[in-house]
Amino acid sequence: MSLVFAGICSHAPGITGRVNMADRAVTEELYGAYRGMADDLAASKPDALIVVAAEHFANFFMNNMPAFAMGMAESYEGPIEDPKWLGIPHTAVPGNAPLSQQLIREIMQTVDLAYAEEWKFDHGVMVPLSFLTPRYNLPIIPVNINCQGPPLAPLHRAWALGEALRRAADQVPQRIAMIGTGGISHWPATPDSGKINEQWDREFLRRWQSNDKGAMLSYTDEATYRDAGQGGFEIRTFISIAAAARGQGRLQYYRPIPIFSVGCTIANMSIGN
Repeated sequence: MSLVFAGICSHAPGITGRVNMADRAVTEELYGAYRGMADDLAASKPDALIVVAAEHFANFFMNNMPAFAMGMAESYEGPIEDPKWLGIPHTAVPGNAPLSQQLIREIMQTVDLAYAEEWKFDHGVMVPLSFLTPRYNLPIIPVNINCQGPPLAPLHRAWALGEALRRAADQVPQRIAMIGTGGISHWPATPDSGKINEQWDREFLRRWQSNDKGAMLSYTDEATYRDAGQGGFEIRTFISIAAAARGQGRLQYYRPIPIFSVGCTIANMSIGN
């Protein structure tokens, strides 16, 4: 069929785990934006949802850290974190192993890709799913980009992954939706946690909305680390979505929320040819 939906959203654990510590009006505004994305996703009538996330040493560590990996299981479990801490009950999430295999075979034509038949979802997947598919009744295909342990794949390789995901989606009969999850500027698990560079965030989102490939790929890891923290490396997931969608973005929500330690973002992108 083809790609039928593309978007990006934040996945910070505080969004669900610290909800009682945040301003209620701000939380309701953010949650409303997630519900709006859930409605848009449902309206696209997908058969499966690819979630491109930056996993956080839950399944991969420095003894085996693939640049890119895709799940190939019939089902997954999550969250791997303490459900009480994250505010999301432990649950089973459906996958689609045959579809994953089809996608992986096509992606491998141009991108080196690891795959895993066992995968425990952390907050990078579970926080978005708790809003977008709260009944966990849509098959999920997880994709991990290493955004944690240098050396990281160059940004142009994240773009190439997105192109390969789109090509693969266009060749299967199912209707495929795709989201990228992550933060923009944030400094997780450091003394600077809660710091947010709103100006940097808004400039990146401007580039993303216009799908300006050259501008998005012009960031260096050194500058990103300086201006957006180690969490800023997660722009790779957003870049891959832009490459896959080939369209123009629409920012539905952005607000720096320090208690959640990130500028919370919800955006869709039209599907181009």
